[in-house]
Amino acid sequence: MPEDEPILVWMREPRSPRRQGPDIDRIVTTAISIADADGLEAVSMRRVAADLGSGTATLYRALTGRDDLIDLMIDRVRGERALPARTGNWRADLTALAHHLRATLLRHPWLGPQIAGRPALGPNSLREQEFALAAAAELTPDIAHATYIVDAVGAYIFGATTRQLAEQRAHRTTGLTEDQWRHAVGPYIRTILAQGEHPNLSRRIHQDTDATPEDTFAFGLTALLDGIAHTAHP
Repeated sequence: MPEDEPILVWMREPRSPRRQGPDIDRIVTTAISIADADGLEAVSMRRVAADLGSGTATLYRALTGRDDLIDLMIDRVRGERALPARTGNWRADLTALAHHLRATLLRHPWLGPQIAGRPALGPNSLREQEFALAAAAELTPDIAHATYIVDAVGAYIFGATTRQLAEQRAHRTTGLTEDQWRHAVGPYIRTILAQGEHPNLSRRIHQDTDATPEDTFAFGLTALLDGIAHTAHP
């Protein structure tokens, strides 16, 4: 990359290849399909070009490399559905945004690790961040406090979604559904519980009704927002 070329893809003028080839939209769409099916590690310029029936060099005429492609992929999936309508109620808006982001992360399992660290800076990502901060600002005028709120909600979303995605990966890896896995480990668990050393675990297994991932997510989010409200108005 030339020294004077901007680091971020969003700061560069779109390239105009001299030869006919796949446009940026098709390249990004293909890369997302690969990542959804095989994981982000499967996305390479060579693989994308092969799926497009094109030469790898053709992609480099449109993009500087894989990093730019991933930035474009992230922003595309974050903008594939419109953000919820703002209500002016901090709790309702953060709840709607949490479910919106959760749905995106579940549709694209590779996305979470990419946005859990440094914030994405594409236009759709920035709109989502602005929505979150505006919602939190309805509760507190302190932008630092609003940022803490947004970070706490984001951490919960990523954590809860990662657990659900891990179960899906286990299903793909082992070929067992959760019910089948429980049946397989049942004899071991019954042996352990019969020793009487884990009474509360025994109660949970024998008495608890399994909640859906949606119910579990909603409960945790409600508890978190209750805590945030208490912190703001003790």
